[in-house]
Amino acid sequence: MQDNIHNLTRSADDVVIVGGGLAGLFCALKLAPRPVTLISAAPLGQGASSAWAQGGIAAAMAEGDTPEAHAADTVAVGGGIVDQAVALGIAREAAPRIHDLLTYGVPFDRDLEGRLAVGREAAHSARRIVHVRGDGAGAAIIAALGDAVRRTPSIRLIEGFVAEALLTEDGAVSGLQLREAGNFAARPVLLAARTVVLATGGIGHLYALTTNPREAGGSGLAIAARAGAVIADPEFVQFHPTAIMVGRDPAPLATEALRGEGATLINGRGERFMAARHPLAELAPRDIVARGVFAEIAAGRGAFLDARQALGARFADRFPTVHASCIAAGIDPATQAIPIAPAAHYHMGGIAVDDRGRSSIDGLWAGGEVSSTGAHGANRLASNSLLEAVVYAARIADDIAGRAIPPPARLSDVVTPRSGTPDAAAVKRLRTVMSAQVGVIRDGDELAEAVRSFAAIEREATSIAVRNMATAALLVAASAWNRRESRGAHFRSDHPADVPALAQRTMTTFAAVREIADGLTKRPTPRTAQPMIA
Repeated sequence: MQDNIHNLTRSADDVVIVGGGLAGLFCALKLAPRPVTLISAAPLGQGASSAWAQGGIAAAMAEGDTPEAHAADTVAVGGGIVDQAVALGIAREAAPRIHDLLTYGVPFDRDLEGRLAVGREAAHSARRIVHVRGDGAGAAIIAALGDAVRRTPSIRLIEGFVAEALLTEDGAVSGLQLREAGNFAARPVLLAARTVVLATGGIGHLYALTTNPREAGGSGLAIAARAGAVIADPEFVQFHPTAIMVGRDPAPLATEALRGEGATLINGRGERFMAARHPLAELAPRDIVARGVFAEIAAGRGAFLDARQALGARFADRFPTVHASCIAAGIDPATQAIPIAPAAHYHMGGIAVDDRGRSSIDGLWAGGEVSSTGAHGANRLASNSLLEAVVYAARIADDIAGRAIPPPARLSDVVTPRSGTPDAAAVKRLRTVMSAQVGVIRDGDELAEAVRSFAAIEREATSIAVRNMATAALLVAASAWNRRESRGAHFRSDHPADVPALAQRTMTTFAAVREIADGLTKRPTPRTAQPMIA
């Protein structure tokens, strides 16, 4: 049910969930009939990265496949820092979560015998990706869950508001500061809450070249960090190697499943280039494919996804979403190669959480891309993100269901009473610097310059939205500067090898990141700050 602004400030013992993507919707449904307030910046079904997911959900449900094999693939891709117990736990919970989604009405593809149809994607050792209409899993899942949420009387739905600050008292959550989305002159609204679940998505839109919606600007990461939460692995950003380059922001995505069905990567000369880089060629881990595509573009040869032989006339039926994006841009993928480039796609880092989704702040849980569970390590395995979101959303709901929520706090002071209109030039500069200096290939000098740029934007911002963007960007850039090696999706041209001693997760705070920024601002080469180790 839809509530209006006048009921926002009621004192309630509701569980407050921020985010209308997969993790937020699934958690709200799992908590029913417990009262839940669900806050979504955009109308349900819009603005959530999970709604755009084309690949599907990884689940070891086919004959001969096992959760243990799924977990082993996850660990193999994760650059040596995957929490193996977490990976195995998620893989083992995949089947019941898929059945939950079926119960909520998600129309997963089935084979001729009525069993769930499974496809293969990069670095998986088996066909274990469940899809909807080939490349429409995300949209179908969000549509089904959104309908279920709207039918659930215990869920109070508030659309069109963003959480711009997390309020705490004595180290515990006390509430949220909200503001009407896009209305920067609006007065902030305080919502008392002792139990908050952040499911606000990732940071992709901090980059100029991204597959993520505008809402994926790192706001949840930023407000948790500014409230003192421990942040894990922020330097690890996955770049999807096959964003379609047709001048759109965000860039449409050519799903990895295309390569799973035999599409190849070629340069402008028509030459395949991935076979020389990795034994799995086009199905190598995403970080390797992204660097291969990046190298062809940097060398001036260009990069293209070629599905002419693998799919040809079957393209439109098998991958209607990608086909529509291509046709809209004047490209017929049945007869033409698709121009591509790597684009920011998924953040392995986020709010550090335990195996129940609890953060380091009492009363704050996090699920989905805004969190970091240890499942993805330095490089996410394809289609594991939607699985992680539903597994942890269910765990969070179970954890909260067994707890008594203390009475709401009395809120009086807002964190920042005013919020200027975002400076478009500052936002453009931030996104440009993120893509150019904190992108697919990084080096120390450029990362240091990025840290200084983001620290200045954060310090000078009159808009809370811009300040939060700069906070999230600073967490990524400073941690990338601090990790002087290459591991998974984090590649340093000045430190191109991995360092065995650094095969551990990063645990940091906004205070520690600010210390790095202060050091880089005062002197050219400060002593490397030591992150906390999990």
